Amino acid sequence: MEQTSTIIGRKKEIAEFEKYVRSGKPEFIAVYGRRRVGKTFLINQIFHGKMAFSMTGVLEGDFDEQVDAFLDAMDLYGFEIKERPATWMRAFTLLRKALQPKVKTGEDCIVFLDEIPSFDTYGSGFAKALGHFWNSWASLYGNMKLIVCGSATTWMIKNIIDSHGGLHDRITHEMKLLSFTLKETEHYLINNGFHWSRLSIVQSYMMFGGVAYYLSLLDSKLSLTQNIDSLYFDVNGQLRREYKRLFKTLFRSPEPYTEIVELLARHKKGLTRTELMQNLNKDSGGNLSELLDNLLECGFVRKYKVREKNVVKSKGSIYQLIDLFSLFHIHFADKSGSDSHYWANHLGTPETNTWLGLAYERVCLLHVGQIKETLHIDTIASEQYSWRSKESTPAAQIDLIIDRADDVVNVCEIKYSGKEYSLSEEESRKMAYRLETFRRETGTKQSLYLTLITAAPLAENASSDDIPVKLDMDALFG
Repeated sequence: MEQTSTIIGRKKEIAEFEKYVRSGKPEFIAVYGRRRVGKTFLINQIFHGKMAFSMTGVLEGDFDEQVDAFLDAMDLYGFEIKERPATWMRAFTLLRKALQPKVKTGEDCIVFLDEIPSFDTYGSGFAKALGHFWNSWASLYGNMKLIVCGSATTWMIKNIIDSHGGLHDRITHEMKLLSFTLKETEHYLINNGFHWSRLSIVQSYMMFGGVAYYLSLLDSKLSLTQNIDSLYFDVNGQLRREYKRLFKTLFRSPEPYTEIVELLARHKKGLTRTELMQNLNKDSGGNLSELLDNLLECGFVRKYKVREKNVVKSKGSIYQLIDLFSLFHIHFADKSGSDSHYWANHLGTPETNTWLGLAYERVCLLHVGQIKETLHIDTIASEQYSWRSKESTPAAQIDLIIDRADDVVNVCEIKYSGKEYSLSEEESRKMAYRLETFRRETGTKQSLYLTLITAAPLAENASSDDIPVKLDMDALFG
């Protein structure tokens, strides 16, 4: 498939799609993931010129507009339709008749339905009709490859992947497409003519989170600072209104989700489910559990275990905002005012420095696999979690602990600095205090390796000699 050469990363997904096409079996593949992550681009690139039929839902369109999109797609693929279907059941009947000659040739019949949550307007019966199309006809042919895709992750999971109706257990494969890693982001930028340092690439990741569409908006002729002002702080910036669009696209009732996200943004260390209920004034946790599960599936929030004594517990887990663009927006949306050069004018201020430190922590937490790879412990069984002291005042907390099967624990401290990081005696004492507090309260007998992860390299001084494991941002690139 020659088109795949233009795709950055996605090697695993490309290999899986190629395997499904060669399987000799009917395949029903559901692709989902965060808005703007590159789902449609990936599928169109892999199957360019090979699709028997493809149609895309109209975002926020009504039933008539969705039928118009269907008819336009039928016309585009050369299928003559002499009637306007009044239902989706009839529309899929027309599609079946149009595809029948293609299927009988024995060639691959690849059908791509994009943004399918949009087709499911109130009372339209789209999901039921799709299920009937697959069960009654498409699933009978080994050369049929049906790919459905959508950004509304919760709809995709509820109505397609975990359907209890006609599509129950009919999906043959599901694929969740994630944002680029730092390494993939670097590859993308280099391929598109950017000559940025790794520090600038890490900083861009702090704001745009490896989301393919956001990266595509960057201008290689501008510095990162100029790009941020142009895309976000300028009154006509293309990402200025992205936050609202993002949640509106993913969730039909976005307000409860943004309420949770914005609450977590104010509590950088995260909150337990009980703490969330208290802050949101919710009497029942049933609805909250569903909201949190949906945010987890969409990649906005991470849920991590906590350690008490020698037990790592799921109960009392902490929820933390991990979507970097949302974190950036919530932190700065109300601060810029009419200053279209806010970022350039506030570099080095306490406001931006505090945010950079917080965002760098999140970038590290999104690249634990790469950190383990750099430490050469990726082949050792391990689990990561957070820890909060229940005895010390103020309460000591460690955001990342890598607990290894070889009886070693990496206690990770994350520090951001745009230039060589100099560890002060005071900060060194604080790290040692947190380490010993963790040892005492958990009662662990394991070897504890204090692991310092800085952005720029660590300066050598008397305090740095006390750190047994030192990493910088290069570790995050794997």
